[in-house]
Amino acid sequence: MPRFSVIVPAYKVQAYLHECLESVLGQSFLDLELIAVDDCSPDACGAIIDEFAARDARVLAVHLPENVGLGRARNAGLERATGDYLIFLDSDDTLTPDALRAVADRLKETGDPDVLVYDYARTYWTGEVVRNQVSAQLTEEGPAPFRLDERPGLLRLLMVVWNKAYRREFVEGAGLRFPPGYYEDTPWTYPALMSAGTIATLDRICVHYRQRRHGSILGTSSRKHFDVFEQYDRVFAHVAAHPELERWRPVLFRRMIDHFSTVFVKRGRLPRAARAEFLRKARAYHRRYRVPGAPATGRSRLRHALVGLGAHRTYRLLSLLSRIRRRAARPAAGLRHAVRGAALQLHYRVQLVLPLRADRAVFSSYWGRGHGCNPGALESAFRSFAPHIRTAWIADPGHHHTIPAQARPLRPGTAGYWTALARSKYLVNNVNFDRRLVKRPGQIMIQTQHGTPLKRMGLDLQDRPAAARGTDFAELLRGADKWDFCLSANRHSTLVWERVFPSSYTTLEYGLPRNDVFQQATSADVARLRESLGIPADTVAVLYAPTFRDYRRGRPPALDLERVLRRLGPRFVVLARPHHSCAAPLTDTAGGRVIDVSGHPSVESLCLASDALVTDYSSLMFDYAALDRPIVVLTDDWEAYEAARGTYFDLRAFPPGAVARSEDELIDVFATGHWDDARSSRLRTAFRERFCPYDDGRAAERVVRHVVLGESGGLPSVVPFAERRPVAAAGAALAQAPGSGRPLGSVPVPGAAVPLTETL
Repeated sequence: MPRFSVIVPAYKVQAYLHECLESVLGQSFLDLELIAVDDCSPDACGAIIDEFAARDARVLAVHLPENVGLGRARNAGLERATGDYLIFLDSDDTLTPDALRAVADRLKETGDPDVLVYDYARTYWTGEVVRNQVSAQLTEEGPAPFRLDERPGLLRLLMVVWNKAYRREFVEGAGLRFPPGYYEDTPWTYPALMSAGTIATLDRICVHYRQRRHGSILGTSSRKHFDVFEQYDRVFAHVAAHPELERWRPVLFRRMIDHFSTVFVKRGRLPRAARAEFLRKARAYHRRYRVPGAPATGRSRLRHALVGLGAHRTYRLLSLLSRIRRRAARPAAGLRHAVRGAALQLHYRVQLVLPLRADRAVFSSYWGRGHGCNPGALESAFRSFAPHIRTAWIADPGHHHTIPAQARPLRPGTAGYWTALARSKYLVNNVNFDRRLVKRPGQIMIQTQHGTPLKRMGLDLQDRPAAARGTDFAELLRGADKWDFCLSANRHSTLVWERVFPSSYTTLEYGLPRNDVFQQATSADVARLRESLGIPADTVAVLYAPTFRDYRRGRPPALDLERVLRRLGPRFVVLARPHHSCAAPLTDTAGGRVIDVSGHPSVESLCLASDALVTDYSSLMFDYAALDRPIVVLTDDWEAYEAARGTYFDLRAFPPGAVARSEDELIDVFATGHWDDARSSRLRTAFRERFCPYDDGRAAERVVRHVVLGESGGLPSVVPFAERRPVAAAGAALAQAPGSGRPLGSVPVPGAAVPLTETL
């Protein structure tokens, strides 16, 4: 019995079928059967399938005597499947390299769930590749497997069958089959997700979803789009037959109306003469399945009203009235906002007089982003070493999926948010909390910071207007006055923080908690991360992570990554990671050997997955040094950066590895092997000893034991450098390139005098 049955129905796709089938049979995971179903295609699809079956015993060719449509063709493949898991692939799409191995590993890791959901990217005929825009729903952080109730955000994904793997026994037990007609995925995917006892996610692009120049069959004008109504009849019939699923009716109703609206407004789907009829039928379904308590929200309200009323003229009138209402509502909205704000501040003042909760801690990171950085590592340590403390995490709703199940999610600006700030004993952040926060007696605030400073910070920006950008320095100091503890990675950081944020807090020079994972991770963790990112085996992955520029708008001057990779050859890939302050990715041509990781929630995971770091002036180099992996510094605009921002020492004189002054020098550093030779190792060792003295995997534990448990003495001693074992890079065996290893003139001579802060 194979692990996977990959079912590929084919009809009039002869131009794409060969690539599709090759993408399956060329997988590094070999335990599969490929069931290719010729849906009586009039072109060469049947012959192509037979050719593949003749050359590979894993291919089962199925020829249907008549054309039955996509759904029934899938059923024909389903009837012949013998694998543990079913994977459906449309015949003009492809699996990405090593996708099935990643799926197999994730299934094993999560205990063989009923359904595994993975990601996809749209590939356009122009060559552009765009990842699924709601891929954040597929994060692997948090408990797994789970039920749909625990991650209802999965219903925001495209409701298609081909971005999931299904346990065959679950499919058979649930009686899932595809109906005829258009939109046949709808009555399969909703019941599958709702009925699954266990679900897991894989945050990896496993399918390239081809966007043909002339569109798909769903983009053609036809009355067959009316099939969408019967498909939702089937979905609701499934719910009616399973009373335990009744709680999903409101969600299904909203999704159904959204789907009807999409079909109606998409240009070219419905014949002009059928549009009014479609809207009238949609109105009937709105009345048939409407559920009390399932109102539309935000921008969907007008579209739902359109479906509910079912008339063209009414829609135009509603559109006009909506525009008038929005214009008239602006003053009223401002008044409502002011009243709500005053009510929340009154609520906060009331909470401030109530007793503190000694068993509560609230965390946040980067102004409401998700669980991560030093606060994230500390939140986990609170649960491990002080389990009596109940934790909460402040984040915008779009990041709530990253928060562990054990922590209560809080939305900024809500009553719960203000209650937590008023009554939690411990407040932890890597930036400042809301300036309106009143620090109460007995509250303990931990400022974790988010790196070791190379660039000037705090009060040192008073003479740097381009970098300060209107900073209110008085407010900055008022925020520092609320800190009880400030974390530091090294003596350099301690002296900087105490000078640029002068106040009465206590500095805990214990190391940065977010770097603990570098000593705690295993080779298996590294392998899993590389698989999830789509890093091909036997390649060297270079993490390219430049910082932002105060003297430039938009993204920093980026390398020509395609050119760099062409010069270095096929054994290198690049993970392109912009600074979190830069909205735009570093490349417009992500795909292939350039992997855009701008949206990845964890930079620590990217460090673990990579084999080397290329950066300019980012503080990430200080963290990466704790991994003891090669670092190359690109200083092509050092003078401009120093003039605009200012730095605490000349990085060129005391680098963590080889230094390149231009893109060509960077290529030369890698091509000659200087990026990972003995000299770069010596530079890295000196840099690591100065800036990573406490990054031994127990920084978070030391903080919790000191601050929460009151253990001022007997804290975990610092592990000597010689005894530390950071997890090895996956591509370590490939690291040393052949060559003379000639030194580059841009690499400074070790031992030069360095004007570091701690020597002043």
